[in-house]
Amino acid sequence: MDWNRFLAERTTKVEFSGIRKFFEMAGRLENPCDLSIGLPDYDAPPEMKEAAIDAIRAGRNRYTPTAGLPELRRRIAADMVAETGVESTILVTSGVSGGLFLALLSALDPGDEVIFPDPYFVSYLQLVNMVGGVPVPVPAYEDFRFDPEAIEAAITPRTKVLMINSPGNPTGRVMPEAEIRAAAEIAARRNLLLISDEIYTGLCYDGPCASPLRFAPDHTVVLRGYGKTYGVTGWRMGYAAGPAQLLDEMTKFQQFTFVCAPSMAQVATLVGLDVDVSAHRRDYAAKRDLVCDLLASRFEFERPAGGFYVFPRVPDRYPDATRFCDAAAERSVLVIPGNIFSGRDSHFRISYATSDDQIRRGCELLCGLA
Repeated sequence: MDWNRFLAERTTKVEFSGIRKFFEMAGRLENPCDLSIGLPDYDAPPEMKEAAIDAIRAGRNRYTPTAGLPELRRRIAADMVAETGVESTILVTSGVSGGLFLALLSALDPGDEVIFPDPYFVSYLQLVNMVGGVPVPVPAYEDFRFDPEAIEAAITPRTKVLMINSPGNPTGRVMPEAEIRAAAEIAARRNLLLISDEIYTGLCYDGPCASPLRFAPDHTVVLRGYGKTYGVTGWRMGYAAGPAQLLDEMTKFQQFTFVCAPSMAQVATLVGLDVDVSAHRRDYAAKRDLVCDLLASRFEFERPAGGFYVFPRVPDRYPDATRFCDAAAERSVLVIPGNIFSGRDSHFRISYATSDDQIRRGCELLCGLA
């Protein structure tokens, strides 16, 4: 059968995740040191587990309203007002990935352009292509800062969306408030939608992370989630906050795609919002310090301030990051080459979301390759 007859053209523009390749490789190696996957090594709080179990036993297993449980949306909206001073419409989404898909689907017509700094989270390129948009990565090397002049230079009459990610994946960089303000100012002045991916906002180590919702509320949609902060990545819990005109359209598309976020997970998340998980933030700040100390003598990198990644430059004796990561895999250390997140292949991503012993073992082996 000629399957090309049945497959849409968009399938040729979307690639399988390069990260998942390393996830699968870990299952084939004996005693791997896996520094590849952004998966917290802590479990869900007991209170959230019990709340989910109680919800299931109480029969709360049916559809919720498409936008999410009203009591959960009210709580999120109140928390956003307390943080930003802005009243927002809230949509509970199936993770931040679900929110990204709905925001882009609602905003883009075929051929519309989306600007975002390079390096970027792997989904950005694929999701923009999936909905018929045109991804426009703007290089942010070597220090990964948000460069307003470079962003402005990339804007064309077809530009519709500016997308930022802070704390960033794969770099771990937190945009300072001045850069967040600059992004918000560009969006407002150039009449762009600013999508702010803030999935790691609960894991900022050197102070709070600013959100552009404070500075351009009419042009900003914030996407946040609970999987990383609470160790419930499989629950697929996130939310979008922003102007009603956009959130209403995202909710309409959710009706016909995800339908709603998982019901028992919504109940448990409402409980989780009152659980103190600051110990995770302290523990991961210490892991950040550990990995930076171990790598500092052999690698060049920008010190991360959030999330759980560091993005070192590959030593000069390797032609690219892919060759370096292949050499690391031969020693059973899994790290991700930079070309999965970038138009360049000069850096590699380490995830320190693992035990301190694994961090020490992995960094020792990586330093031996430098």
